[in-house]
Amino acid sequence: MSRRALATHLFTLLFLAAWSLAAWFSPAYQMPGPWAVLQGAWKFLATPNLLLQLGASLYHVAAAIVLSFVLGCALALIPYYFPVARIAVHRRFGAFLGSFPGVGWALLAGMWFGINSISVIFAISAVLLPFALVNLNSGLNNLDAELMEMGLSFTRSRARTLRRVILPLLYPYLFATLRLMFGVAWKVTLAAELFGGNSGLGYLINLARQDYDTVTIFVIIFFIIVFVYCAERFFFKPIQARFDAYAKI
Repeated sequence: MSRRALATHLFTLLFLAAWSLAAWFSPAYQMPGPWAVLQGAWKFLATPNLLLQLGASLYHVAAAIVLSFVLGCALALIPYYFPVARIAVHRRFGAFLGSFPGVGWALLAGMWFGINSISVIFAISAVLLPFALVNLNSGLNNLDAELMEMGLSFTRSRARTLRRVILPLLYPYLFATLRLMFGVAWKVTLAAELFGGNSGLGYLINLARQDYDTVTIFVIIFFIIVFVYCAERFFFKPIQARFDAYAKI
């Protein structure tokens, strides 16, 4: 076992020990221990209705990522093909979206669309849209000029150039955008479901908060951490490694 792995496992054990010690000296409704959270996680997985709420959150995250990604691509391409719109898109609309608080979108969505999944997806998408816009704009600004010139020498069709030249050059930026949006989406989803949702993990947290059910809150946070870690470790990192290997060729 390497020193790095040993240090990682030692840190994990110290964290669990500190957590157990804090739970020992705290009321159960304030700080449940690791064993209570594990029991709650097992109960969660054995309850179909709770799994449906987990599925609802997955649906909210996936729908919001797709929607904001498509809109972000469209907004980034508008000033690329029509430079006159650059200031309006990036310095006005993009700055407005980037500075607007996520909780504000959640509250407004609840008033505009009611307490439902549409409100949640809208709020998450509004928060993710600036990330897509900024990252894709950066990719468009760093396109290889020689490859672009070579592509234009074969065709003058903008659609064909976009499909055959620009999109392949943007693959690393597109992937980095999706990777970033996935992590941010889970941070926003709980707040959006808490304020404007009638389903999902944030909705469960709201119910648990009213009942002082701290175990359920810890279980939900635990599942989100595990899910995001596994997605990063077993999906995003291998793909990123392939992009890095391809860039060295």
